[in-house]
Amino acid sequence: MSKPDLVRMVEAFDRLAEAGFAMGPEWEAVHEICQAHEGEKPFDWGHAICHRIEGDDWNAGYWYRRAGKERSSGSVAEEWAAAKAELSASL
Repeated sequence: MSKPDLVRMVEAFDRLAEAGFAMGPEWEAVHEICQAHEGEKPFDWGHAICHRIEGDDWNAGYWYRRAGKERSSGSVAEEWAAAKAELSASL
């Protein structure tokens, strides 16, 4: 796993959070980082959250399974806070 790219993903997700988790350039940036690391669980989790934001539940479910994670029953903001805490612990 590329720690610099994991840092980039966390920073990109933080910018996406500041933008209200809206579709747009911040979402695209996160999605591109995640796609570049398919098969790496932390990035697959990020990919799942991206597709949850997009409203593509089937695709999100696929990436949650690949990441070995369950979709949060809370908001995207709550899920990102939990994911960030877990991911940051491995940096």
